[in-house]
Amino acid sequence: MRTAEITRNTNETRIRATVNLDGTGKQNLQTGVPFLDHMLDQIVRHGLIDIDVVADGDLHIDAHHTVEDVGITLGQAVAKAVGNKAGIRRYGHAYVPLDEALSRVVVDFSGRPGLEFHVPFTRAMIGQFDVDLTREFFQGFVNHALVTLHIDNLRGANAHHQCETVFKAFGRALRMALEIDPRAGGAVPSTKGVL
Repeated sequence: MRTAEITRNTNETRIRATVNLDGTGKQNLQTGVPFLDHMLDQIVRHGLIDIDVVADGDLHIDAHHTVEDVGITLGQAVAKAVGNKAGIRRYGHAYVPLDEALSRVVVDFSGRPGLEFHVPFTRAMIGQFDVDLTREFFQGFVNHALVTLHIDNLRGANAHHQCETVFKAFGRALRMALEIDPRAGGAVPSTKGVL
């Protein structure tokens, strides 16, 4: 089983994250940021990655540190769980609609962190959640999972729908990229022989 547990403690947050890349969609999400828990649940359900995250952050200031550090910790956990990436498909992509909103996410487990984030949110807040934190989550993930990630919201009028399509598409793209390719024979998917 491709699993990992990471504990990350700073002066701003204390986070424990466990992932199972070969999961069935089980979750325990306790970040203290309800909308983030809702978005992480999309990754779990659509990526079939089991995720257990417990975070204690400085929410009396705002949610920034918690959201960013959850992205960092999950990125570290995914990187550890996938190991040398032998046999994986490496690339994944998904288009996901939700009513009027449509998003596309493409991921490459390249070993090179890079984020292209193009989501023109139609409002600044979704309830108590600052939409700017969406990018912070993905930047933290990308930097520590060492992936290239392209996120494009192609259309949408409702910010909640825009954000949810992004996280659902991300989950499905991860699932595709992390699946073991039965034709690959356990090889690392790169002409370099290493990722």
